[in-house]
Amino acid sequence: MKQNHWTPWLKNEFAEPYFQKLAAFVHEEYEHKKIFPPKVQVFSAFENTDLPDIKVVILGQDPYIREGQAHGMCFSVNPGVEIPPSLQNIYRELKSDVGCYLPNNGYLMPWARQGVFLLNTILTVEEGKSHAHAGKGWETFTDRAIMKVNEREEPTVFLLWGRNARDKAKMIDRSRHLVLEAPHPSPLSAYNGFFGCRHFSQANAFLQEKGIKPIDWQIRNI
Repeated sequence: MKQNHWTPWLKNEFAEPYFQKLAAFVHEEYEHKKIFPPKVQVFSAFENTDLPDIKVVILGQDPYIREGQAHGMCFSVNPGVEIPPSLQNIYRELKSDVGCYLPNNGYLMPWARQGVFLLNTILTVEEGKSHAHAGKGWETFTDRAIMKVNEREEPTVFLLWGRNARDKAKMIDRSRHLVLEAPHPSPLSAYNGFFGCRHFSQANAFLQEKGIKPIDWQIRNI
């Protein structure tokens, strides 16, 4: 793994008994089943958005379940992969909220590099089986990561979409950070309040108010 400011924290977590048990389970799964994302990309979110650089946190559930999609960052897919429905809806909201054009790819790395921490609450999944790795220890790990971000003095925006993500709101200090909640952008719930939530413009307004450079939300065509 690439070394950065997350590294000491990760090393401490990896040494914890809960994580040792989780690591043994995940290792066994990779040995005998098709698991996503590729093993080397499980911690991509931590490698590509360093702890001091985080401006916005977006929480997903678990990785995409089809070949070639997941690469360790929530909602993002590899270049050349069809844009999943939830991400299409995120793009639609971006267009109506801040005027972004609809890009031809779902690769969100440009967000990660600007300080958008794209964290799934569960970091691995079995092919074709959503939530296959729920309840194995990932939730403890990612809850602690959220708490680590929350502890910082730097004002941060937390975008919590869907019940699973919104459950994390209680862990966040609203006196320092901005918490924005909405239904999940999936086709099943996007019309229940995700569309029209205007989270992207609100996030940037908060960052600017705090003297922090806003996010350029436009994902460019490849």
